[in-house]
Amino acid sequence: MEIKNAQKEVDNWINKHGVRYFNELTNMALLTEEVGEVARIISRQYGEQSLKKGKELNNLGDELSDVLFVLICLANQTGIDLEKSFYKNLKNKTKRDKKRHLSNKKINN
Repeated sequence: MEIKNAQKEVDNWINKHGVRYFNELTNMALLTEEVGEVARIISRQYGEQSLKKGKELNNLGDELSDVLFVLICLANQTGIDLEKSFYKNLKNKTKRDKKRHLSNKKINN
């Protein structure tokens, strides 16, 4: 799915099921909460943090999708074309970093 189509899908869902977008500050708080849930899974599944007895981890794919959904909400309500912005950002990263990582001895050993 193209990013612009994902933005349309989220907008359609919000208008049909969500009544309206939460305000930007609420969505920023929700985004932070969702990223925290991703961090919890990563720290316990791939990091050194242990899982508390009787607790289960949520599905990483579900949590990443929650992050994406709220991120798209913020883009929609602030008028950002994420697809255009993403490609511009990728172009800038390529220009800035095209040799940087290849010469990084910390990751090329």
